[in-house]
Amino acid sequence: MTYLVERGGGAWEIRESHGTDAGPRSRTLATFRTLTAEVLEHAQARSTKRLDADELRKAARRAGAPVPAPPSDRTAGELLAELAAGHRPRPLLARLLVKALSADGSQPTGNAEAAAAWIAASPERRGETLRDLLLLVDHLPRARARERVRFPRVASRAI
Repeated sequence: MTYLVERGGGAWEIRESHGTDAGPRSRTLATFRTLTAEVLEHAQARSTKRLDADELRKAARRAGAPVPAPPSDRTAGELLAELAAGHRPRPLLARLLVKALSADGSQPTGNAEAAAAWIAASPERRGETLRDLLLLVDHLPRARARERVRFPRVASRAI
């Protein structure tokens, strides 16, 4: 069983318990002040069992341990601050945001929605992807040469 313990001074521990012949024992998997993804990875590396990161985050929130907000919450907050300051996104981006926020979580349906993931991509990331696509095209089989379709010759008549 995995559980959290407050150690005082803002420190917390993720602990794992197991039974032995001498009775129950526990050991510390990770000590933290904020439950980050790196702390969870460290705890998983030391654990003898598979840890459920979402369950640990829920347990940390119940216990009062600091858990950072997901990046999407931080970005949403920044967007709301920009909107409050009167800075609006381009109309296409605004429509994509409204559609994405009102969606049921399904996959994008149109070209604009599918391209939305690339809006914030860095030029380096776009270049790497283009390079990968060009390398992929080099490995695709070539199409067979088709026979040229011949149309009957149109003979002109003297008028």
